[in-house]
Amino acid sequence: MQLALIIPCYNAAPYLPALLPVLAEWVGCNAAERELLFVDSSSSDGSAELLTAANLGRVLTVKSADFDHGGTRAWAVEQVSAEIAVFMTQDALPTSADAIDRLVAAFVNPKVGAAFGRQLPYERCHLFGQHLRYFNYTAQSYVRSLKDSSRFGIKTAFLSNSFAAYRRSALLDIGNFKNGLILGEDSYAGGRLLLAGYELAYVAEAMVYHSHSYTVWQEFKRYFDIGVFHAMEPWLLTTFGKPEGEGMRYVKSEFDCLRAQGAWRLLPEFVLRNAMKWLGYKLGKRYKSLPQRLRTKLSMHHRWWR
Repeated sequence: MQLALIIPCYNAAPYLPALLPVLAEWVGCNAAERELLFVDSSSSDGSAELLTAANLGRVLTVKSADFDHGGTRAWAVEQVSAEIAVFMTQDALPTSADAIDRLVAAFVNPKVGAAFGRQLPYERCHLFGQHLRYFNYTAQSYVRSLKDSSRFGIKTAFLSNSFAAYRRSALLDIGNFKNGLILGEDSYAGGRLLLAGYELAYVAEAMVYHSHSYTVWQEFKRYFDIGVFHAMEPWLLTTFGKPEGEGMRYVKSEFDCLRAQGAWRLLPEFVLRNAMKWLGYKLGKRYKSLPQRLRTKLSMHHRWWR
C-alpha cells in the first residue's frame, strides 16, 4: 500500500535527534511506497531548516495563527495521494521503525477505517501520566464497530492522532477532519467513521513512547477543553454515552495503581487532581456562560479562542 506519514510540527528541534533516525530507517525500507510530510507551524527554533536538511520528505509551512487541529490535518491529507495516511505528533517516538508498518497492517481488514497504536510513557513521566497511558493503551489489541457502543460507551470512538492511521477513502467519505475544533479531531473522526459503518482498530503491537507529566492546573485546563469539545459536538455523547462512567472507572484504576505502588504520599494530589479534572470538564461544558476573557485563561489551547 502507498503510505504517507504526516507529522505536524512546532518548535520540534528538541525531539528531532531521536526521531529522525527512526524515520530515516522507515522511509529507507521502501522509499517508492512511502512518503513523509512535515507540516511546520512557523517554528522559531529552526525546525523547518533542520527537517529540510534531513531530506527525508517534504516540509510545508503554515502560519502559526492559522494552525487548527482538524483543519490543518485535513489540508495535509489533501497534499498526499497515499491510500493510508498515518499521523504522528512530534513528541511521539516509535519504539522501532517497524511500529508504523505494524499499525498499517490493520488495514488488511477492509472494514477498518482507522487504526491507532499503543502509547508507552517516557521513563521520566510521573506516576499519574504513566497510569493514564497504561489505562488507555492496554497490551491487548481489538477492533470495534458501532454495535460495541452499548458495551464500551464513549470509549468506542476513542483513538489518538499522536499515533494513528486512516484509510484515506474512508476519511474523505466522512468529510475529512473537522475544522474549528478546540481538540478532539481524532475522536470526532472516530465517531463519524463508526456511524458510516467502518471499524476502529487498536494495535497494541505498534508502539510509540508518548506521555505528559501534566501539573494539576494543566490537567484542569485540558479537561476544560474536553468539556468545550463535548459541548460543541453533543452528538458524540448522545450517540455513544456520557463519559462519567468511564471517568469513575479511571479514578478507581488510578487509586489501585497508587496502592499497588505504595505511593500513599500522592493521595492528596490524587484527590485534588481528579477534583480539578471534574471541575474543569464541567466548566468547559458550560463555556458559553463564561466571559470570553475567563475562557481563555481556563483553556490549554488559549490561542484557539482568538
